[in-house]
Amino acid sequence: MNMMMRRALQCCLLALAFCSSAFAQAADKAEHILGPGDVIRVTVYQSPDLSLETRISELGQITFPLIGSVTVGGSTITGAQEKIAKQLRDGNFVLKPQVNIMLVQVRSSQISILGQVGKPGRYPIETVNSKASEMIAAAGGVVPGGADVITLVGTRNGKAVKYDIDLPAILQAGKTELDITVANGDILYVDRAPSLYIYGEVQRPGVFRLERGMTIMQALAQAGGLTQRGTERGLRVNRRDASGAVRVLELKMNDLVERDDVIQIRESVF
Repeated sequence: MNMMMRRALQCCLLALAFCSSAFAQAADKAEHILGPGDVIRVTVYQSPDLSLETRISELGQITFPLIGSVTVGGSTITGAQEKIAKQLRDGNFVLKPQVNIMLVQVRSSQISILGQVGKPGRYPIETVNSKASEMIAAAGGVVPGGADVITLVGTRNGKAVKYDIDLPAILQAGKTELDITVANGDILYVDRAPSLYIYGEVQRPGVFRLERGMTIMQALAQAGGLTQRGTERGLRVNRRDASGAVRVLELKMNDLVERDDVIQIRESVF
């Protein structure tokens, strides 16, 4: 084997080793950390008498047959399996124990759900990999007048994160990849739906919900249309820009409306 081929092989082996290591680290990060309140089912291969379903105590412990109290809180499922197996082996209770732990219910992790939902409050993450939409459903769903986009604030890998989650895109368009997995300590917030204001010569002046892609014409239709004295000519929209300053725009009927726009319909002079 010449030098170039040997170097190429070494590079491939190093790359393979790096990928395997990165994959293992990612898997470890994704594994649930057991905590007080979690319900687990423990089985030992070929030892049915040692099967147990129990809730982890406030001290992070469980009581296991033969070995007594075992601290599993703060461990991953893999770590807890190894800990129980070691104590069974060290106590000469089982020669080669094969311990399996299944997470039945997650109660140690909680999130807060606030804003325009049926039942705001703190909710446990009862299943691993629970999604934001599932937690919103557990809180009674978004109430009428709530926004379509919900905000998730939390931490990931020690860094603060903020996500805007588009519920209609997930539920109606089937874009499930947009549905964020929640984590302990997350806050889900549902704001009020964006609105617009219409006054002047319309049938029902007032405040209206801003729908996606809404045009001036569609907004006026929500207000019952123009009165007999109203005119489309000289239609004005007061719009606040990013700096907070209000600009007065003359828009056409097919132009899009934006959040907090104020539409003024004037009286015809004829």
